Amino acid sequence: MSTEKRRFETEVIHSGYDSKKYEGSLTPPLFQTSTYTFSHAAEGERRFAGDEEGYIYSRLGNPTVKVLEDRMSAIEGGEASLAFGSGMAAVSAVLFYLLKSGDHIVCSKGVYGCTFGLLEMMEEKFAITHEFADLSSEEAVKQSILPNTACIYVETPINPTMEIIDLEVVCRVANEMGIPVVVDNTFSSPYLQNPLKMGADFVLHSATKYIGGHGDVIGGLLVAKAAESITEIRMTTQKDIGGIMSPFDAWLLLRGLKTLAVRMDRHCDNAEKIAHYLKKHPFVRSIYFPGDIDHPSYAIAEKQMNRWGGLISFDFNGTKELAQAFMDELKLIKIAVSLGDAETLIQHPATMTHSVVPEATRQEMGISDTLLRLSVGLESWEDIKEDLDQAFSKIEESAAMKQES
Repeated sequence: MSTEKRRFETEVIHSGYDSKKYEGSLTPPLFQTSTYTFSHAAEGERRFAGDEEGYIYSRLGNPTVKVLEDRMSAIEGGEASLAFGSGMAAVSAVLFYLLKSGDHIVCSKGVYGCTFGLLEMMEEKFAITHEFADLSSEEAVKQSILPNTACIYVETPINPTMEIIDLEVVCRVANEMGIPVVVDNTFSSPYLQNPLKMGADFVLHSATKYIGGHGDVIGGLLVAKAAESITEIRMTTQKDIGGIMSPFDAWLLLRGLKTLAVRMDRHCDNAEKIAHYLKKHPFVRSIYFPGDIDHPSYAIAEKQMNRWGGLISFDFNGTKELAQAFMDELKLIKIAVSLGDAETLIQHPATMTHSVVPEATRQEMGISDTLLRLSVGLESWEDIKEDLDQAFSKIEESAAMKQES
């Protein structure tokens, strides 16, 4: 079968690997080595000079890691990829590659808390400024761009408000002005959304989440439209700063990728049912889920996402303390700050993932003290619902007892 005709579910299992080159091993081998030998001194000289392909040192490249990188390029539709030790290593590498002192970054209205912290540090130490801009229309995007704007950085869906950015609009304006666009695609995974096909220059993932899918690995991935940029990042902000991925972590991510399509379908199925349940519950003031027809970005999500994803945020109808008490009553659902795992997880963004963001800025981003983020897992959706139901009931009972007393 021609690789050009293979569908996502096949590519995510087979691309980037030829078992014939590895003694017929069905699974990509784990090359747990730090360095590589040369057959003679001249070979080492040619490789260091870049005149000959081949491995030198695992900070510069590793066969197991390369399989992962090639597979990510195939499923995201890019020319080349880089694997990093964490999602934030991928974020920092691409931003340091694109930016210099005095530059300006246009950002979507919300970003992950640690990305916010990185942007603040870059402004303080390197005078690289940023603005959380309205990107809801072509005119709004144009108005956000300054003479020194060197990059547009977008999360969509935005963490944790689930706002959707129209990537075709943003990329069209940016491409016309020669400004590179970086998209954090963590919440969607390549199965649900492919920003490079909509005009973005770079797409990145916290591979810890849906790519790995089992809560047992930390990693980051960066995929580029142009291979030349990845070559330069590899030899600068990855090689010299050193945020590389270990071979074993790459091996774990390759294992996780094989079931990505199957897992994402289950995440999406469960999330749709749980979102419908939450929307009708009296303890839920409002729900933020791209698949909700009342979501303000529903039409954009329908256009650019294959399905709605497995993340739901909702405002608890009560105080911050009551929202946290509700979390404490959950039994099956675990309190944890990651997402995309087999287990359903819940967290309180204002005091957890986005606690580094000043309160006024959090409020502008739409992150209230009663906002909760639910990563819907792979369990039976009925069991997830029943756990939410019993926790809501406990809060209702507790409130009734306080009123009586």
